[in-house]
Amino acid sequence: MPSALIGSRALGYDDTGRGDARNGDPLVLVHGHPFDRTMWTPQLAAFGDTHRVIAPDLRGYGTSAVEPGVTPLSAFASDIAALLDHLGVERFVLGGLSMGGQIVMECYRLFPERISGLILADTFPAAESEDGKAERKAMADRLLREGMRGYADEVLYKMVAPDADPDTAAHVHRMMCGTDPEGAAAALRGRAERPDYRDLLTRVTVPALVVVGHDDAYTPVADAEAMHATLPDSTLRVIESAAHMPNLERPADFNAALRAYLEHLGVARTA
Repeated sequence: MPSALIGSRALGYDDTGRGDARNGDPLVLVHGHPFDRTMWTPQLAAFGDTHRVIAPDLRGYGTSAVEPGVTPLSAFASDIAALLDHLGVERFVLGGLSMGGQIVMECYRLFPERISGLILADTFPAAESEDGKAERKAMADRLLREGMRGYADEVLYKMVAPDADPDTAAHVHRMMCGTDPEGAAAALRGRAERPDYRDLLTRVTVPALVVVGHDDAYTPVADAEAMHATLPDSTLRVIESAAHMPNLERPADFNAALRAYLEHLGVARTA
């Protein structure tokens, strides 16, 4: 598996296909917590023939280096920018799910000139409440104390719907159990202190796709509807019979929404 040395740390990534320049900028996909880049396997397979698709492992996850302590969203964003510099990618369409969606918003805050489109899946833009901060920090302590398996067992059927395909559920469980507790805890602590992105969304100048699973309990449809209403140019797609990970639970429906959005982007750029 390829990796790049970003500063002093190695980041793993997939870089699938080269696509056709007429199909637009490369597509960069950012995984959520506590997962890794293999959560995007259906999208890498579906779009690799037509687009260049890049999916990194965030620091502390998958095959990337683990750094204990606190990892703010800005650090993840800087890693993504540096990886894309390493790969020679200047401008790109950027998508993320859950924490990955918040990292996408942070990337847009830091370097909007490089981003030609946004995909915000099962995520929300508000800053953490005081209770939420305490809960995330307590969970970080728990993961360091107990490891990942107990947490993975508890939340599996909130991440995916109870009637999810067994292979999909097993994949999600495997990703969660395989995450290093140090990396997960550092991300939880950093995410607890994230900024509020709601005002930023009002100033987004590129088309956006907002996607959410109909049965997502973590980021319900109302959150997606609020983002859709805030963004100046966005499309909302609700994926039926899916919870927090519609790209894995219902890949055909998710990919259809993503393909229509990418085709719209191509038209928008040439209009």
